[in-house]
Amino acid sequence: MDVMDLVEACRAFVHVSERNSFTVGAAAAGVSQSVASRRVAALERHLGRSLLERGSRHTTPTPFGRHLLPAARRLVLAAEALEDEAERAHRAPIGLALPDTCSRPEVARLIAAAAERGITLDPRSAPPAERAELLASRTVRAALLAVPPTEATWTVPLGLAGRTPPAARRLYVETLRPARGDTGSARRLCLEPEDDVPHVRDRLRRVCESVGLRPSQLIVERSPEVAAARALGGEDLLLCPPARARELGLHWRPIGELDPVRGYALVTGSPDDADRLAELPGEAIARCPGADAAPPGPASDVPVADPSPRTFRTFRASRGSAR
Repeated sequence: MDVMDLVEACRAFVHVSERNSFTVGAAAAGVSQSVASRRVAALERHLGRSLLERGSRHTTPTPFGRHLLPAARRLVLAAEALEDEAERAHRAPIGLALPDTCSRPEVARLIAAAAERGITLDPRSAPPAERAELLASRTVRAALLAVPPTEATWTVPLGLAGRTPPAARRLYVETLRPARGDTGSARRLCLEPEDDVPHVRDRLRRVCESVGLRPSQLIVERSPEVAAARALGGEDLLLCPPARARELGLHWRPIGELDPVRGYALVTGSPDDADRLAELPGEAIARCPGADAAPPGPASDVPVADPSPRTFRTFRASRGSAR
């Protein structure tokens, strides 16, 4: 008799013994009378002695059955406690590190969509490096990580935004180059902390160097608000998505020399969490950082963090793709 059969047989034995009736005991155990009878009989064969005296009107434990009844009851209670604990663990909130640039209404919609699927999310906002560290340290169980576009599930196009409407459809970085002999302050390109990643920052820095901008013209601010204030309060330009520019009332244009993007991948710390989060609608995740929305459906490919804190591999969930 395997463990699960033993637990169910003991459950039937306990309920029948406590109620002195197969009919009432089976109902209390949530099974039919015939099933309860078969389970008790199987338990008796397994233990080698009769557990119950079956009378025409009452069923009572034998001396052997009375001796084993407390142990059987403890086994049933332990199994129920295990099931309850598993259910609580299943309902435990999943800590999710998100970009601090995410739309709060869209994060609320993601939480609601997860709740409809029996998943409780506990979002936490953080810049890119901190999100990776939170996941590596198991402080959170999942994170929307900043990754190069070639590794991304979702991408967000970036451009430059400022107070002055540009005349051209694209804004070229080279137009910010100070004139020869000009020692005054020059217009700067301001990056939010979300873009302080190599695939955005370094590419833009190389363009700035190649067209002759000063090193001081490319700055990474300590917060999204400070970066936005630079553009709102002067002639500096903010690197941001179109939606961010609209929110701030700034004029946005794509960059002439390159097309930078924010790339995102949802990464978890375990295959079990990857399976659960794969049930989330991809478009609900995409809308949080303002990414191009994925087609309706589950976010099927959720990477799982390797034991190495800085390396990630892809966990393929057994569901249809939502990309």
